[in-house]
Amino acid sequence: MTDDAREADWAEAVAALPRGAAVIVRHREPHAREALALRLRAIARAQGVKLLVADDPALAVRVGADGVHVPERKAAAIAGLKARHPRWIITVSAHGLVRNARADAALLSPVFATASHAGRASLGVVRFAALSRGRVYVLGGVDAASVQRLAASRACGVALIGGWIRS
Repeated sequence: MTDDAREADWAEAVAALPRGAAVIVRHREPHAREALALRLRAIARAQGVKLLVADDPALAVRVGADGVHVPERKAAAIAGLKARHPRWIITVSAHGLVRNARADAALLSPVFATASHAGRASLGVVRFAALSRGRVYVLGGVDAASVQRLAASRACGVALIGGWIRS
């Protein structure tokens, strides 16, 4: 996930992703989000990386994104998005029990302490395992060391912000 609160060369970071990965453009300022999505679209396509736009289906359409990432509070919109865009990948954020089976995947966070949710209690590996159902990705404080702690969990993968741009 991109994050406008962190300094990074997002183009370089996307270019380093492996084929089959995905990037979620999560910048909050609309003009910056659109400019970044447009810039990353060509890089992602060349790398075989999927591009999703966070919380802005209209922008996802304009830039030709592969889908959207929906905040948990807007999960009810997923059915309508799927109906209008059946080829889209749709992910949803979750901070507790993952209940939305209509999303292609959920990003459950924060599993470990993270700058994105400073001061918020993290779930930990055991609680993550208890809360995750279906295709659930770990988000929050994920790095090389914490990935090892997830080996026995039901995580289908990891989502990164800080761990991605530091690697």
